[in-house]
Amino acid sequence: MSLLGFAKKSGNLVSGVNTCTFAISKGKAKLVILAEDISAGSEKKIMKEIRKKGIPYIKYGTIDELSHIAGESGRSVFAVLDENFARSIAYETDKRQQS
Repeated sequence: MSLLGFAKKSGNLVSGVNTCTFAISKGKAKLVILAEDISAGSEKKIMKEIRKKGIPYIKYGTIDELSHIAGESGRSVFAVLDENFARSIAYETDKRQQS
């Protein structure tokens, strides 16, 4: 998940429900990452936008784990804005979940 940190440093990662919802609605989000322990209300709000725009998403890790990796605190949702980062992160998380 160091790719998440690289995406953040390069300006290709946004976090937080409202910011990610905005990125999705504007067509900027290429992949959405949801923490497994996201609140039901936040998940409902973000999933509505994800389904509407057909954006791929993954559920991975906890809020604390993802926030730490991205250098944030208390964030349950992240949107990757770059296609290459999105593809690489999706591939790596899929590979880890299959192990």
